Amino acid sequence: MSTMKTILITGGAGFIGSNLIRHLILNTPHRVINVDKLTYAGNLLSLADVSDSERYHFHQVDICDHSAVSTLFSQSQPDYVMHLAAESHVDRSIDGPAEFIQTNIVGTFILLDIARQYWGELPEPKKSQFRFHHISTDEVYGDLHGTDDLFTEDTPYQPSSPYSASKASSDHLVRAWNRTYALPVVITNCSNNYGPYHYPEKLIPLVILNALEGKPLPIYGDGQQIRDWLYVEDHAAALWQVVSKGDVGETYNIGGHNEKTNLQVVEQICAILDELVAIKPDGLTSFKQLITFVKDRPGHDRRYAIDASKIEEKLGWTPSESFETGLYKTVKWYLANQQWCELIQDSLARHRRGDA
Repeated sequence: MSTMKTILITGGAGFIGSNLIRHLILNTPHRVINVDKLTYAGNLLSLADVSDSERYHFHQVDICDHSAVSTLFSQSQPDYVMHLAAESHVDRSIDGPAEFIQTNIVGTFILLDIARQYWGELPEPKKSQFRFHHISTDEVYGDLHGTDDLFTEDTPYQPSSPYSASKASSDHLVRAWNRTYALPVVITNCSNNYGPYHYPEKLIPLVILNALEGKPLPIYGDGQQIRDWLYVEDHAAALWQVVSKGDVGETYNIGGHNEKTNLQVVEQICAILDELVAIKPDGLTSFKQLITFVKDRPGHDRRYAIDASKIEEKLGWTPSESFETGLYKTVKWYLANQQWCELIQDSLARHRRGDA
């Protein structure tokens, strides 16, 4: 793997994408082509520390723009495609599913269509080494009703939200392009990510930032929904293992072995903030006083949990962070990067007003 590869990454200005690009630039010799539409959830500020690298190149392109994406393939000649671009917020998908259908399904189809034509014209050995890596979610599997069962790569799909249904559809398209056209694909389905550069509307950063402002910490329903939490830098390392070493046509589940209820997550964040923040807003004695239970969202799945034994056994990947160590790092990062948070929140406010 010492030869430089060209890796085309869609959605590279988003949360997972920016952490993946950082991992590749800092830990490998490879060239990265970042393709991102720069919607409200994508921000180049998340890549400021690697954007000056000669091996990093950014193109503001919508993956639904067939002509522009085709031109990028021709110009960059990628060895690997790592497809992360997606609309990914469940609440947003409930309020407005059309964008999720367009980006997650139609956008994936366009990428597959272009990749198939590009791959079919490649000379050897580049053709046999090419990979299309589709990054998906454990939400495609639906809900786990027991306390001991886990999502495996063979778990039937039962998506609950428009978001998870759109991701399930894109997974099926990728598998069909492998079976019908022999396009060399790999798929990963991951559990809930957390860590630096996480968009502020998601649970963990929302709780941190609301707490610092003395705002309520909203928890859906009774807060007993269980998720498996994966530190984003561990996820980035796993993605690289899969695209560079995974077997064509295979799916790999990536999880953090960290099942927590939403209430446990919020309480743990509050405990860390109580330790690290000396002066609390509004005379609070503990940030836990801000916890507020709100009406549950429609179709809210109760439990997700990943069986990550396949990637561990086949590719030797295991997470390096426990939830406790990863969450502590995450809270400290947000405390140290308030300017990034303010800029992102301002961008979100403009988006909601229709200014951007």
